[in-house]
Amino acid sequence: MFPPHPPRRRDLLRRCGATAVRALALALTATAALLFTQPGPARAATTATTISQASVPTAPTGWASWNSFASKIDYSVIKQQVDAFVAAGLSEAGYRYVDIDEGWWQGTRDSHGDITVDTGEWPGGMSAIAEYIHSKGLKAGIYTDAGKNGCGYYYPTGRPAAANTGSEGHYDQDMLQFSRWGFDFVKVDWCGGDAEGLDAATTYRSISSAVSTAAATTGRPLTLSICNWGHQNPWNWAPGLAPMWRTSTDIVYYGSTPSQTNMLSNFDQALHPAAQHTGFYNDPDMLMAGMPGLTAAQNRTHMALWAISGAPLLAGNDLTAMTAAVLKNCDVVAVDQDPRGLQGVKVAEDTTGLQVYGKVLAGTGNRAVVLLNRTSSAQNITVRWSDLGLTGTSATVRDLWAQKDLGSYATSYTTGVPAGGSVMLKVSGTEAGGTDYSAASTGQYTDVSAASTGLNVVDIAYTNTDSTARTATLQVDGQTPTTVSFPPTGSGRRTVSVLVGLSKGSGNTLTLSGSSPPALGTIAVSPIPDTNGSLLAGRQSGRCADVHDNTITNGTQAELWDCNGGQNQSWTYTSRKELVVYGTKCLDAYNLGTTNGTKVVIWDCNGQDNQKWTVDSDSTITNVHAGLCLDAYNAATSDGTNLVLWSCNGGDNQKWTVS
Repeated sequence: MFPPHPPRRRDLLRRCGATAVRALALALTATAALLFTQPGPARAATTATTISQASVPTAPTGWASWNSFASKIDYSVIKQQVDAFVAAGLSEAGYRYVDIDEGWWQGTRDSHGDITVDTGEWPGGMSAIAEYIHSKGLKAGIYTDAGKNGCGYYYPTGRPAAANTGSEGHYDQDMLQFSRWGFDFVKVDWCGGDAEGLDAATTYRSISSAVSTAAATTGRPLTLSICNWGHQNPWNWAPGLAPMWRTSTDIVYYGSTPSQTNMLSNFDQALHPAAQHTGFYNDPDMLMAGMPGLTAAQNRTHMALWAISGAPLLAGNDLTAMTAAVLKNCDVVAVDQDPRGLQGVKVAEDTTGLQVYGKVLAGTGNRAVVLLNRTSSAQNITVRWSDLGLTGTSATVRDLWAQKDLGSYATSYTTGVPAGGSVMLKVSGTEAGGTDYSAASTGQYTDVSAASTGLNVVDIAYTNTDSTARTATLQVDGQTPTTVSFPPTGSGRRTVSVLVGLSKGSGNTLTLSGSSPPALGTIAVSPIPDTNGSLLAGRQSGRCADVHDNTITNGTQAELWDCNGGQNQSWTYTSRKELVVYGTKCLDAYNLGTTNGTKVVIWDCNGQDNQKWTVDSDSTITNVHAGLCLDAYNAATSDGTNLVLWSCNGGDNQKWTVS
């Protein structure tokens, strides 16, 4: 797998003005505090020795044809968009790719099985349009499907249905052909894969291997975009296979009007911070900014949320009619393209719908912040430095849309946010600090402590003297493992960062393993305070309330599983009596049920009483609507035991420790 090329940061610096130049330069060269000690777990606060952060590959940026043109594309259409891309100044703003989506191919192959195209629509073949894109200093992208038939066969949009428009059975052949044509990016859709019931992880593993082989053969890096719409939970298995993976369905269907509702839904579904790191990115789909239907304020919110989450920025508007300067705000683009590569997370929601998102940026003490008002009236929203992992000392605040420094504030900043609107800031203060740990054995860090169950930033020091990135598998307690990439460092040491969920207490273990990991140093662990939650541990089973396989689908039944502190086990008990997981999903008595055996599931938080729970003094948890207790079904204690509602009876399978 070959990572995406980062944007030309010098272009961003030129356009941002002197203040932002200094800020970006700081982000690119600042250091992460990390102390190297002898083997054995350390317990001292992070101190003076500093190790430079490695710049990881940033999320792909550019333009894609689908949202505005669907299948109605040809050489002329793409050439016009390329010319408009350059004329609009998107290149200077850091955008790199022009991606040709579905519709370019009607499923024909020659006697050797190689793809053929209509040269009336594509004079000179696909290599000619790739060459034209390259002539403008841009990178070229193309599209196929993981199945035998592509999306145009199942959902014809602008062209008659065409069979055999997928790459199944031709993965190696097609990826090599795309690379030989000169393409730098390939989006692989899931219409055929879904219809055929393919296993997504297995399928995309084969495609990723074909991409790597093609790139090694031609010497041209080929960026893979996994587009299986969040089916089968790609955040669990896609890191290491591709730089980006879709987390939800299409944000807008061709011919439909863009909506803020869809935009917010896709944003919520893309928040999987433990999967996004070191050049691997959750993809909530192409941008609608600049398309008819959204207001200027909604465009800004759309862009701000994609940037705070570090999402790929692939515009979908008709560039020949572009008026969306929102795409070119270099302060906002720089947040998205931050070289630390982490995802922003919700750090506060004091009142329902008034949300604060924070993103840890490169350097020390730097945070991007979005204040999001999901209510129907203008409201004041406060961001507290303590919620961001900063100390209570003063911090400076910059308005990123206005590109204006607002001054220094002691412990927090409050501002009015319009109904349905947002404010985007950069906050620069003092890190609250963390704790260093040396490996107890090769690649294993034991007795890692957390004051509360929740997310922590882990900076991993390493040395990689190779000319290419090395990878290792990170396992945190019993959570789903993830692949971490370590870029070359030369002979020096650098750090990369990941977000991990830890359980309250000192019993956490982080293990980095693999066939060729880099030389590892210490790790520094720093909490993100207001991502804190609690484990709900059953007294009888000793296991925790869990959402299987990190699934986010409404209606997924909660279950018992070995306690591991992952995000799917971290429950926040709010002042509204909700038990919230993933920041957006509430523990819910299914369908307002009030009878014994009613399933206990996750669902989008909606404020109804079937999503409210009373934590009782006798350690039971009672549903407010039903008056029934949270129960491990049939008093079972094994992994996978379903959680239900049942008449409160004092049994230990209804007793829970909230920690």
